[in-house]
Amino acid sequence: MNWYKLRSGLEVTHRHDVFPKIRFHLNQIWRHQIVAILANLKTAIALLLLIALFSILGTVIEQGQSLDFYRENYPEHPALFGFLSYQVILAIGLDHVYGSWWFLTLLILFGTSLTACTFNRQLPILKASKRWFYYTKPQSFAKLPLATEIMGGSVSSLSQFLQNKNYQIYQTGDRLYARKGLVGRVGPIVVHASMLLVLAGAIWGSLTGFIAQEMVPSGDTFQVKNITESGIWSERQVPKDWSVRVNRFWIDYTAKGSIDQFYSDLSVLDKDGAEVDRQTIHVNKPLKYRGVSFYQANWDIHAVRFTLNNSPVLQLPVSKLESQTGGRQVWGTWIPTKPDLSAGITLITPDLQGTFLIYDEKGNLLNTVRTNGSVEINGITFTLKEAVGSTGLQIKADPGIPIVYAGFGLLMLGVIMSYVSHSQIWALQVGDRLFVGGKTNRAQVSFESELIEITNQVTSQTPEPIGGAKRLPSSV
Repeated sequence: MNWYKLRSGLEVTHRHDVFPKIRFHLNQIWRHQIVAILANLKTAIALLLLIALFSILGTVIEQGQSLDFYRENYPEHPALFGFLSYQVILAIGLDHVYGSWWFLTLLILFGTSLTACTFNRQLPILKASKRWFYYTKPQSFAKLPLATEIMGGSVSSLSQFLQNKNYQIYQTGDRLYARKGLVGRVGPIVVHASMLLVLAGAIWGSLTGFIAQEMVPSGDTFQVKNITESGIWSERQVPKDWSVRVNRFWIDYTAKGSIDQFYSDLSVLDKDGAEVDRQTIHVNKPLKYRGVSFYQANWDIHAVRFTLNNSPVLQLPVSKLESQTGGRQVWGTWIPTKPDLSAGITLITPDLQGTFLIYDEKGNLLNTVRTNGSVEINGITFTLKEAVGSTGLQIKADPGIPIVYAGFGLLMLGVIMSYVSHSQIWALQVGDRLFVGGKTNRAQVSFESELIEITNQVTSQTPEPIGGAKRLPSSV
């Protein structure tokens, strides 16, 4: 029993010796290899270039289309660039780049790289910039990029001129340290934080947002159903307790007959059918409600309303047809003129301007008719009441947009802060000699002019200028 206890104690002691070593080595690997690689500027640039490349691909290659679309536009033989076929696009997710797992992984890695760089480089630089010290030997000033010696100058007069230039002064006896522009050291950290916000907003929007498309005839009410893209947590963003009614859709045409603008008059209805908001949208002016945006994206002709003699108003759907001349898009429908459907007419229109062409069964043009116009055909009076248009809406919800906007706003602020120079000046008085030197991280010429101006002011106030100012040798 005693031997067993001794052996167990040795094993426990051995384990307690090994585990700290393992943790130490893992910590060394993490700090000196993984973090060092992530914080490396080359790593960040490589990740940024990859993100830019795939973002370009996501812009060039149509996103969220059907399989038939990719088969038709990216055939296997011949493949685009010799390799980019629909199979490649679907296999690696180039049909939904911004929501793919590998694109989100790139964003997370880039964000991790920025975070590592911030904590490993920028924060230590800021911490070091906050520290200040005095030079106690004249020889130390030779190490500075700019240094001079003023005969008869004093630290107190120099301090006054530096305060006039908005320097923060630290002075003890005959030694002085001054600095300004510390915000310039904070700027890169703010830039990193803003980029992290942009990445976080993009990721959050990809996970919680959705894109839908609806083609809705005038007068119809709809809820968002036809979702083409969605994040894994987008269910809460899809409207369930409110709907939208298309009061009217219309198109404005130019004098030459081309489309000028198309509009949709939309009403937002609550769950009881009461109108809570109403707006007229057009291209680049969407309806926004509860974080969901309705964009005017397309249009179609849904149906035609008419009467035959004294009949009630009838409605028949129209279909999109391919014109035989130049491939121009037209819409058409067939309307029976006899109860047994043995005869009828074909209505054709190229737009919503209200003019229809009437053809017989053999394809001969019989007449034209405009909205609220009537014609006699096959012994009956045909009256065209109206063509019912459909509005094509693209519906988007992206909760990450406010975060992205905040990130870009912070980015502009950080860039401005980064342009502020961090300037430092040291001074040491030895007898009647005043040693002055300084350095800055940017705007070297401006800083040199400012330092010369300050030293000239100190020189002009010396009681008896002896020898003026003398330049010390610089190590830079």
